[in-house]
Amino acid sequence: MKVIILAGGKGSRLSEYTKLIPKPMVKIVKIPIIVRIINHYLKYGFNDFLIAGGYKSKIIQDYFKKNMRNLNIKIVNTGINSMTGGRIKLLKKYIQGSFMLTYGDGVCDVNLKKLLSFHKKNKYMATLTAVRPPARFGGIKISKNTVKYFKEKSKLDAGWINGGFFVMEPEIIKFIKGKQTVLEQYPLEKLSKLKKLGAYKHFGFWQCVDTIRDKEILEQAIKRKIYK
Repeated sequence: MKVIILAGGKGSRLSEYTKLIPKPMVKIVKIPIIVRIINHYLKYGFNDFLIAGGYKSKIIQDYFKKNMRNLNIKIVNTGINSMTGGRIKLLKKYIQGSFMLTYGDGVCDVNLKKLLSFHKKNKYMATLTAVRPPARFGGIKISKNTVKYFKEKSKLDAGWINGGFFVMEPEIIKFIKGKQTVLEQYPLEKLSKLKKLGAYKHFGFWQCVDTIRDKEILEQAIKRKIYK
């Protein structure tokens, strides 16, 4: 099963680093975020990676040419200004069946095999990993494991948010209009209305890296072995 990692954004809120390198290459205790993400998938036996690059994607390309060369990793430049949904659509020719998807700037200790099993059992078109982070994020409402309401970065504090780490069916691409489609807007909002968007509740560790403060929090979690 393919694992798609969205790694093309500019990461402007982490500009102290991203002026020189793409956000997924920012090191967290000496290891790039994207490598930590890949290592988590490898732990559960997923080893076919498709990286949707964009901003400074050549740096990612060069890194994997020198490191982790034994892995099946393909980097595709999906453009600097493409949105999250648009990047998936641009990868359409590489998608043959169900696939995993995550962002290149967040880590999580979710059990990926249980996530996949949940997705298949409930026959959703897409399943997201729902997490409980600080209230500065947007919210989703869940009823019996189905997302009833999806609003990215709204002011609602329903307790659960989209933590990424998706399983998706290729049919989701028909809900993506073009390069400027934001996955977290029309596609996922539409699936939630159709009751085809599942939520796998994760009670363990999750941390995105949007700011310097986020980076520090994750580094402390690793040093204290809260996250490995």
